Amino acid sequence: MPYEFTMTRRVEFAETDMAGIMHFSNYFRYLESAEHAFFRSLGLNVHQNAGGKGPMLGWARVQASCDYLAPLRYQDEVEVHLQVEAKGSKSISYRAEFRLPDPEGSPLIVARARWKVVCVSKSQGEDSMHSVAIPPDVDAALQVAPPETSETHKDS
Repeated sequence: MPYEFTMTRRVEFAETDMAGIMHFSNYFRYLESAEHAFFRSLGLNVHQNAGGKGPMLGWARVQASCDYLAPLRYQDEVEVHLQVEAKGSKSISYRAEFRLPDPEGSPLIVARARWKVVCVSKSQGEDSMHSVAIPPDVDAALQVAPPETSETHKDS
């Protein structure tokens, strides 16, 4: 469905600290990877008009948070489950869960995250970016997740 996406990643050695636990900053790298893969799955690109004529469009992060509930460790295979939580004329808000699969029951949720991005434009030679309306193809491709799908996110 065009409001959710799941990506699986294995925690690499370089992503961990001396105790073998994934460093907190890498959760945000995983979120960005999931967001980019989500766009690709819809035939979209998060970086539009790169190298072309006209302004470049991108997605500036304006807010991000992550609640860590249990550690991820070297070699863990984790699912990053992303959902579109809200969509404005210039912004998209996401929520995500990091899940360790459990073949015998419900997955273990090890982290919950939220972040908001704003569509921005930067013209060739300009030093600054400014917010712009979400392009029509992106707006049409992304839906907001129905309220009943956010049950596990109520307390985060």
